[in-house]
Amino acid sequence: MWHVTDTDDGLRERARGVVRAHPDSQRTFAERIGLDATKLSKSLTGTRRFTPAELTRIAEICHVTVNWLINGGDDVETVAAAPQRSARADATKPERYQQILDAAWELIAERGYHAVRVADVAQAAGTSAATIHYYFPGRDDLLTETLRYSVKQAFDRQVAELHSIDDAHARLLRLVELQLPSPGLLRREWSIWLQVWNESALRPELRVLHSDSYTRWHDTIARTIRQGQQQGVFTDTDAEDLTMSLTALIDGLGIQVLTDRRGRSVQRMRKALHDYIDREIVRH
Repeated sequence: MWHVTDTDDGLRERARGVVRAHPDSQRTFAERIGLDATKLSKSLTGTRRFTPAELTRIAEICHVTVNWLINGGDDVETVAAAPQRSARADATKPERYQQILDAAWELIAERGYHAVRVADVAQAAGTSAATIHYYFPGRDDLLTETLRYSVKQAFDRQVAELHSIDDAHARLLRLVELQLPSPGLLRREWSIWLQVWNESALRPELRVLHSDSYTRWHDTIARTIRQGQQQGVFTDTDAEDLTMSLTALIDGLGIQVLTDRRGRSVQRMRKALHDYIDREIVRH
């Protein structure tokens, strides 16, 4: 097995450590991750398991990765490929930085990068334009950091959701589900990506960051397909070729759904992807 999964004891120990180190009370912390204090206490003591959404939220609030929570390290080989160095979000930034980034991410996803002013971000974050410029010296920094933030969110979500799924076919279907532009968070992530694709096509200085960010997603699909081949559930067709075709199909359909092309929907996208996987990847 190519990935390492730490014990539940290790996960709980690390979770207890970050919860204790957080300035909020345990009750307030529980509310921030969508739990009541009793359920958080049970999860920390081992009588209840954290859900994937809860692990993702803990990682976000405490500025760590889900991979560190589960496996004890950011770079431990796991079910999802880790971000390349240039595409990694800086986990050491202060709380104010994260508040600004959250506000910028929402505004850019909803309105578009070119329609968002520094003053808009300052108002949404409840701070001044001078503070925005302190943390993000150039306006382009807002776009590049929102992409890094999206990469971290996707990595955390995939590790949290997939680490307990051993069957490669089930894992690949779950990866597809996590990549659909469903209303809410996933559709906003797609909006960020679509804008970065556009800017990268026009501006060479953004292409390394874009490429490193996309590589993480490509490699996650490829390693899942290779595991399925090792398990005997996927065909022996070259994994890189299958990955290129599948990711291209996801990208194309996702853009059509996001731009409301007639007859395209999340449901039809899901069916088309499942049909492709069954026809081209699954061994019969």
